[in-house]
Amino acid sequence: MITGLNHITLAVSDVERSLAFYTQRLGFTGHVKWDKGAYLSVGDLWLCLSLDTPCPKDDYTHLAFSVAPDAFVALVASLTDPSNCPVTVWKQNKSEGQSLYLLDPDGHKLEIHVGCLQSRLHALKTAPYQGLVWL
Repeated sequence: MITGLNHITLAVSDVERSLAFYTQRLGFTGHVKWDKGAYLSVGDLWLCLSLDTPCPKDDYTHLAFSVAPDAFVALVASLTDPSNCPVTVWKQNKSEGQSLYLLDPDGHKLEIHVGCLQSRLHALKTAPYQGLVWL
């Protein structure tokens, strides 16, 4: 039986550049690095950066990271500051909760989100998606 998410591995074209982005811009903790990779963490999430050729990301697949409501505005300001190498925004938020949709240096789609599954389910009670069925 699966008990949870173990880790996420992302193919990156430049380990040092991605390591700097995830630690310095997003606040991950770096643990180890080697010629072709690095291990980082944030909260209970273990992230592996693996030197490889990233493929194009043309669909809606993305990774969403939680941020506390009182930290969201400052983080977004830091990430989008024109004087500090602003991130690329790939989507505008249209769903419940505050979100910033951004790309990492290799074009991996990320989301910084205020909220959780329970807040999303609560929002669906008043504004259900088309064809929504409760399981």
